[in-house]
Amino acid sequence: MKSLSETWFAEGRIDFELKKYTLLAYLQEVNKYFTENKLYPQLADMIFHYNNIVAFRENKKYLQEHFPKKMTGLQMEKLQLLYQQMIEDDELMQELEDIIHYAAGKMKTTIQNATGIYEFVEGQIEITPVGIIPLDIQEGYFFLSSGNTKETGVYHYRLSIFEKHDEKYRSIRTLFIDNWQRSISHSYENIKSELIKHWKDLPNPAVYAIETGLDFPVDETLLPVAKRTLVKFISAAA
Repeated sequence: MKSLSETWFAEGRIDFELKKYTLLAYLQEVNKYFTENKLYPQLADMIFHYNNIVAFRENKKYLQEHFPKKMTGLQMEKLQLLYQQMIEDDELMQELEDIIHYAAGKMKTTIQNATGIYEFVEGQIEITPVGIIPLDIQEGYFFLSSGNTKETGVYHYRLSIFEKHDEKYRSIRTLFIDNWQRSISHSYENIKSELIKHWKDLPNPAVYAIETGLDFPVDETLLPVAKRTLVKFISAAA
């Protein structure tokens, strides 16, 4: 899917109808994925662009403060000249503010709709510890399964803590190991035993089964939501 550029609202001709058409074409493409319950990477992209235009609207020095790390000197010079031109041109600035106001409203509505899907998926997820959980739960495995299938995705996870704006956040890194078939003789406990035999660097890992009775696209929706849900589950238990 073709995304918007970081400064799409201020590039080229600053014309409300033109930018409106660009935005609606982008949102139409995004909504196709959301209709199929495919949230990522589209939702993250939408949130980025929404935050981008809101920050631009609220901070007149946004370009100078945020873009130098991502753009060349020549690009920055062009943007600064463009911004200076807009500041000096009341009509042009009003046109830009109209574009941003319209885009922010449309994006917010789309994000809210996608968030509703996210919350629905999250509400369908159940997390259950497999066997005895050790004291160290920052690293381990989780099993992901959905619908009526017996196929189970096996993943290694590692939690870490990072600081942002003087606040601490948990992040999760995952590695897909394999898809395994569950059966009476190959239960979650059996899969856990197999993992311990093959990966001896984790002799007593934390293992969780993440299940949902409904079918969702794995890579685009279920896995990203499951990862965030697992982080909350582990954080609450820590």
